[in-house]
Amino acid sequence: MVSAREKRRSNAAKNRRELIAAGFTRRDLVKMGLVTSGGWLIPKRGLSARALDSAGDDEGQTRSPFTTPFCERLVIMPVKTSVASLSPAPTAAPQSGEGRTRDHQDFARFPAQEFCEIVQQPAFVSMSPDLPPQLIWGYDGITPGPTYVGRYGRPMLVRNHNRLSTVNGGFGKPSVSTHLHNSHSASESDGHPCDFFEIGEFYDHCYPNYPSGGDPNESMSTLWYHDHRVAFTSQNVYKGLAGFYLLYNESDTGDETTGFHLPGVPNGTGASDFDVPLLFADKVFDPVDKLLFFDLFNLDGILGDKFTVNGKIQPFCEVHPRRYRFRLLNAGPSRFYQFFLTDSQDLNNTIPFWQISNDGNLLPGPEQVTSTRISVAERMDVIIDFSNLAGKSIYLENRLVQTDGRAPKGGLTAAGAGNFVMRFDVVLPPVADNSQDPAIPGVHYYDLPPMEPTVITRRFRFDRTNGNWAVNGRLFDVCTPTDQATPRFRVKRNTAEKWIFQNSSGGWQHPIHVHFEEFQMLSRNGVAPPRVERGRKDVARLQFDEEIVVYFKFSDFIGQYPMHCHNVVHEDHEMMLSFDIDDEGDRRTEP
Repeated sequence: MVSAREKRRSNAAKNRRELIAAGFTRRDLVKMGLVTSGGWLIPKRGLSARALDSAGDDEGQTRSPFTTPFCERLVIMPVKTSVASLSPAPTAAPQSGEGRTRDHQDFARFPAQEFCEIVQQPAFVSMSPDLPPQLIWGYDGITPGPTYVGRYGRPMLVRNHNRLSTVNGGFGKPSVSTHLHNSHSASESDGHPCDFFEIGEFYDHCYPNYPSGGDPNESMSTLWYHDHRVAFTSQNVYKGLAGFYLLYNESDTGDETTGFHLPGVPNGTGASDFDVPLLFADKVFDPVDKLLFFDLFNLDGILGDKFTVNGKIQPFCEVHPRRYRFRLLNAGPSRFYQFFLTDSQDLNNTIPFWQISNDGNLLPGPEQVTSTRISVAERMDVIIDFSNLAGKSIYLENRLVQTDGRAPKGGLTAAGAGNFVMRFDVVLPPVADNSQDPAIPGVHYYDLPPMEPTVITRRFRFDRTNGNWAVNGRLFDVCTPTDQATPRFRVKRNTAEKWIFQNSSGGWQHPIHVHFEEFQMLSRNGVAPPRVERGRKDVARLQFDEEIVVYFKFSDFIGQYPMHCHNVVHEDHEMMLSFDIDDEGDRRTEP
C-alpha cells in the first residue's frame, strides 16, 4: 500500500515535471506566485523539491525506475586521436565562423604540435538495459567524451564544433563554452562561462601543456573538460558534456618501467593499460517514461539515485591480481562521495588502498587510506592492489549519507549498507607488474613549490542572497562573449596572494573552484589540513561553518578567470565571480 508521504512526494515531482514540460521558468513562477521569497517552490501547492513532512523526510524527489546492477561491463573511453592539420588553419586572431572574440596570447610562444577536432552533438546511448536509449549531448556523440592524452612540452590546439540541437528533451541549452579544468591556459582558451558559442560555430582552444612558471613541481596529471556555459553548466554537464584530459611528463610517464613507476603499460592508443579513468555522475530517470530527468526547480542541488560510472549504471570491471591506478572524478552535479572498498563476503575485511593525488596534482608521496571523500569536480588518483584478492568481487562503495543536494550531513553507513557504485571482479589471470609498491618507505613524487611572500590577503564569503547563491553578498553578473562580466578584483601577474574562504552556514557545503592556478591549502579552521590535502589543489571542499586559508602564485598569463562553487546548481544560480590577472593588480581585500 502506498503511504500518504509517498503520494505527496510523487505528486510534487509529477507537478514539477509538468511545469518543465510546459516550458515554465523560475521567473515565470515568481510572477505566478508559486515561488517563495527565499526562492523555493511553495510546498502547499505540492510543488516543492524540499518540503519536509512531520518525520523530516524530503518530499518531491523523483524516484527512478528499477535497474539491474552489475550487468554491464565498465566502458573505457577511446583516446582522442590527433589530426595532421585543421581547415581553416588556426590563427592568433578569431576568424570567420569562430565564436572566440579575443586573440590567442600564447599562439607564438606555444605553437601547437598536436591538433584535435571534436564535435559536440546529440546522440542516443544506453545507460542500462532496463532503460530506453537516452538522449545525451556528447563530445563526438559519446559520454563521457573521448580522453585526451597530452604530454608536457607538446602544446595542443583543440577545435570544438557546436553541432547541438534545439531539441533538448526538457533541459540543456545548445550554447556552450568548453572549460579544461584546471589547465594552466591563457584566458581566451580557459572556457570562461561568458565565452560561449552557438550552433554552427567553432572555437579554437590553445593548451600549452606547460607547468605554471615552468616549474616541473607544478605538473598536473588528471584534468577533465566540461561545458561551462553561464547559467547552464549544471544542465549541459548533466546531459553528458564532460570527459578526461590526461597529462604525462618525464616523471609521470604512463609507463610503469620509467619515471615514478606508477601503474600503466602503454597500449598503442596513447593511453596505458592498468591506468583507468573513472567518471562518476549520479542521475535521475523519470519513473513514467524512464528518460533522463533534470529538475529545473530544485535549487539545492540535484541528487541522483542512479550511479553511473563512465556512462553506465553500476558497471562491473574485470581486473588482474596486480596494482592498478584509478583516476576518480566526481562530475556531479551535487553529490559528495566517500568511497570504500567492500568485500561483500566479509564486511569486516578492511581493504586499504593508496591515494596519490588530490585534484590534478600528485601528492608529495602516496598516503595509505581506507576511504577517500570527493566533492564535485575533485579528482583523486588511487592505487589499488588486487594481488591478494584473486577470485574475489570487491565493491567500490559510497558510504557517505546525503539526502539532498545541500550537503552530506548524515555521517557514514555501515559497511555494505551504502551505495555499491561499481564492482571489481578479480578474475583475470596473473600478469607482470612492474609498478612501484607504494608501501615502500620513502616513495616520493613532486616537491611542493616554495611559497613566496604574499602581497595581499583577500576574503570571500559564500552564502545566500534572496534565494540565490552569492559571493561576498553579490551575485554573478549577466554576461555575453562581447559583454564580459565586470571583474570583482585584479590580481598582479607573477605575484603571490593569500585567500580566505568562509562558509557561515551549518546547512550547506560548497566545493570552491578557482580557475587557472592551483593553490596550497594552509589551514582548515586554523589547523593544518589532513595529509591528503597537502598537495596542490584547485577545489576547496568548504564544509559547515568553516574557514579555509589558501596560497596562490599567479604566473605567466593575463586575462579574466572565474571562481565559483562547483555544486553546479549553486554555480548556475549565481555563486560565481570573475577576476582579472594583469600587470597592476589592486588592493581589494573583500571584493
